[in-house]
Amino acid sequence: MMDSAVKAWLIAQLGTSTDQTDLEARYTRLGTARAVALEVLRERYAALRDQPTAVSVSSVVLVNYTANLAAYERQIALLEAGTPPAPDDPPATDTDTIGLVYLHARPRR
Repeated sequence: MMDSAVKAWLIAQLGTSTDQTDLEARYTRLGTARAVALEVLRERYAALRDQPTAVSVSSVVLVNYTANLAAYERQIALLEAGTPPAPDDPPATDTDTIGLVYLHARPRR
């Protein structure tokens, strides 16, 4: 069952117009808030991608949705990376890890 903290986090990620009963059903099926948010955002992204990215009526109006596509891509990438943390994310267990940095030579000009 989804608690109030998870519901608030999902609303913050997906917007207030998101159907609450749909979120409850997805949370029951998927088990985590992050999985629910990613599924909803990927569906929205796919629906927007299926539409024309720009509509233009000469000298009247120009509507361009490419910025919306990029915004969805950024938000999905952040959620996949674990940012922002969801209330039901498992706690980090290994904080004493050492990261690796690979250095590559820049091409000469």
